[in-house]
Amino acid sequence: MIMKEIFKKILTDFMDKEIAGILPRTQSIPLESKKIISLIGVRRSGKSSILFDAIRALRLTHPRENVLYLNFEDDRLFPLKLEHLDLILEAYFEMYPTKRDEKIYLFLDEVQVVDGWELYVRRIYDTLNLSIFITGSSAKLLSSEIATSLRGRTLSFEIFPFSFREYLTCKGIEVNLNASKSLSFIKNALDSYLADGGFAETIGEDAFIARKILSDYLELIVYKDIAQRHNITNGSLLKHLTKYCFTNIATLLSFTKLYNEFKSQGFKLSKDTIFNYMSYLEDAYALFTVPIYRNSIKEEQRNPKKIYAVDSGFKKIYDYVFSHDKSKLYENAVFLELRRQSKDVYYFKAHHEVDFYAKIEGKELLLNVSYELKDEKTRKREYDGLLEAMTYFGLNEGYLITKDEKNDVLFDDKTIHILPLYEWLLMAHDQDKV
Repeated sequence: MIMKEIFKKILTDFMDKEIAGILPRTQSIPLESKKIISLIGVRRSGKSSILFDAIRALRLTHPRENVLYLNFEDDRLFPLKLEHLDLILEAYFEMYPTKRDEKIYLFLDEVQVVDGWELYVRRIYDTLNLSIFITGSSAKLLSSEIATSLRGRTLSFEIFPFSFREYLTCKGIEVNLNASKSLSFIKNALDSYLADGGFAETIGEDAFIARKILSDYLELIVYKDIAQRHNITNGSLLKHLTKYCFTNIATLLSFTKLYNEFKSQGFKLSKDTIFNYMSYLEDAYALFTVPIYRNSIKEEQRNPKKIYAVDSGFKKIYDYVFSHDKSKLYENAVFLELRRQSKDVYYFKAHHEVDFYAKIEGKELLLNVSYELKDEKTRKREYDGLLEAMTYFGLNEGYLITKDEKNDVLFDDKTIHILPLYEWLLMAHDQDKV
């Protein structure tokens, strides 16, 4: 059978391949868990690199023939269907029949390509001596496929583009906030990080090349993960919606406003179309929507959501004006750092609006973001919002993230910690400090 021979070639080729040039990540995955390890995130965020790092580690203590890797998007496998998947291990055991009695490590990249993949993975997990590792570029892997067919069998990890700390490590910049030299490099790197983003392939490239790489990424996401997967015929509307979202990060999204705007431009659409397209962008991890915090889901749904990009570099694809929108880029960076640690991220609004209310490992956080606080009206507005929210949630601390200012401001029993963005990003994983 032709497909079985193709599997044999792909498996063998990878066994012979040396793994090198993997950029370091803070995310590690267990190699000997009894669960299926799932890595989910936007395309090119580093899922495959984390798999390769795991494979490299396994090769130190296991025969190469026991560690298998397949990318379901390999063009030699097109069109790959559910009925073909049984041929993977058939092909392998034909080449290595003695391995049936040994532990095998199976790495499957971009599994969402095959409809029904979870049925196959569940069966081989239940019946064979395998450790299984999968990646996918769809949030549905978390919400539907894994949650239903593989419930209780998986450990899932969301993978994002590089955090600011990872970005500095990749660029070889020492993190020492007490050293003037290190601090100057950190501040300079922050501007590049916000403008070009944290995708590994853009690091070290000049601005033009970085923008071209990001444009290609987004084109692939919109075409392959959205238009192709969901059989979208109105590609022009999808592209216009994508542009609107990335040029308006950290702003409230009104479906009614979008509907009226696109309709006035001559598009034939319904509000459901916009809602669906937005959900597809979220499913592909390109965008996130953040609800207002309310005590009921119905109340949350009645209010507009704020939109954020999985990588701030995507904004530059459509919008060359970087300096005028730094506050939005700062806010997007804060959101991403919070979202890496928790899905419970909201904005809060009573008389005043607070950018973020988050629950992280049992701790509640309130944060406002303001690029500069030179204007006293701006400063008062940020303070008033945080103080109001602190009273509402019964908290005695809040954070105000800025460009350079660092200070603690006391209001009776409440404290607002004013911190530069670079410092907050570098200490954000230390829950004793933030």
